[in-house]
Amino acid sequence: MTRLLLLTSAVSALLVFGAAPLFAQGMQDPSSDDPALEQESPQPVEDPEAPELTSEPGSIAVLRGLDKVTARTRDFEAPVGEEVRFGALSITVPYCRKRPPEEPPEVYAFLEIEDRRTDGFGVQAEGELMFSGWMFASNPALNALEHPVYDVWVIDCRS
Repeated sequence: MTRLLLLTSAVSALLVFGAAPLFAQGMQDPSSDDPALEQESPQPVEDPEAPELTSEPGSIAVLRGLDKVTARTRDFEAPVGEEVRFGALSITVPYCRKRPPEEPPEVYAFLEIEDRRTDGFGVQAEGELMFSGWMFASNPALNALEHPVYDVWVIDCRS
């Protein structure tokens, strides 16, 4: 029973991670030994007159912050390249982009978030880098900030 379970999970992992085409290529149908029966895979056809869909990087990222202690949220703007503060966090957004309306909607930004600390007497100590990476508006849980008091996620990117 455990062997069947292991085999089933291994096959499903191959299918999920896209190894099925590689697995299928290694196996041949014994009735198709004739090379004349083999067909070439169709090549994608590109339209040379199709407009290129691109977007420009934004200059302001709109973020939403949650204070877990007070259960309050606040939307705030973070200009690209400048540091903004939310509670005890220092947030820098080096890059953000929003897809054009012709493409599937998506907003993504690269964020660097530091937890500002004091030495107990009010003197600013060196902060700890809590997050550095991409955040996506369509799926904030994909790459989330892990902080005991605050949550921050991307809402929009404006020019």
